[in-house]
Amino acid sequence: MFDESFVRAARLQESSARERMTDHAPAVRRRPALRRGGLSRQALILVLLIAVAFGAAIYMGVRHPYQAPATAEHPEPLRMTVIPLAPGDPVPGAADTETLFAHSKAADFRTGADGITLPASRRTAHFSDSQVVSALTTAKDYLVESSLDPEVLSGGPVRSVRILLDPQQLDQFDQSFDQPAADGRHAATGWLVRFDPAKAQLADPQIRVQGTMNAVETDSGTLEVTSDHTFVYALRPAGADSDEKASLFTVRRELQFRFDRDDLRMHQAELVVSYVQAGPLSCSVDSASRLQPLLAGQTAKAGGPATGTDPFATDSAASLCGTLAPGAQPSL
Repeated sequence: MFDESFVRAARLQESSARERMTDHAPAVRRRPALRRGGLSRQALILVLLIAVAFGAAIYMGVRHPYQAPATAEHPEPLRMTVIPLAPGDPVPGAADTETLFAHSKAADFRTGADGITLPASRRTAHFSDSQVVSALTTAKDYLVESSLDPEVLSGGPVRSVRILLDPQQLDQFDQSFDQPAADGRHAATGWLVRFDPAKAQLADPQIRVQGTMNAVETDSGTLEVTSDHTFVYALRPAGADSDEKASLFTVRRELQFRFDRDDLRMHQAELVVSYVQAGPLSCSVDSASRLQPLLAGQTAKAGGPATGTDPFATDSAASLCGTLAPGAQPSL
């Protein structure tokens, strides 16, 4: 008995009739061996299916589930309005800042960053919950750095504010500090709060804050955050000691931020609108570069806004000034 492997390995040859007659001619032909090279059709199809599945997996892994096509839009220039609020009476003051706050509308305000609370957040149609939280957190960081940092408030370096802005807004930001102007585009006080260090200093580092924040999706690639906060500062004249009377200065900031996915990833924001009301101030004093508060016992200077309004200049903002209501001052 021969096993199957022996039979398959055996060489087969068959003689023709003439060969069998002559009995000396070679066999007609050896049986050709089976071809073993190349892939079968089934194997080729299997390889192709694996390649397609692998490519699809890579594509779905790289593509974010909430990602929308990138846009080529550039950030808009910041539109800003700074309105001085002039008091009708002398500014009230007291040596004890706690007394000032206790007799003002800021008595129940929180202090510092604790007064800037984040709202409950939820995902939108095209942004995840974490992305909404990132937008709100970046907006809060901007408010903290631009409204509460003692160095920024005293006219010091502004890098901590600058690094939170979309890079394409930096030229406008820098021009606002190199050449500040009350033109609705280049007021340094539209970007942040800062006082003239030659005139005023903080009398109490505990700044009172109260306000709201809100985040909405404006389109598939943009989140928008709006904030409305009132900041109340206790100030004394520059160089004064703690025995000299302090007074309160109030700034209300309404800001509108815009975020695309690059901004969210880089922890940066595009500041679109800045609406500021601040007082007590004199309308006749330029507030574009620094705020020059009226301190305890001082009164507003006579006269209208420091700069006039040109109705022929379509790219300029009107100079505005308001009256500080008596109820906004401490009732001492």
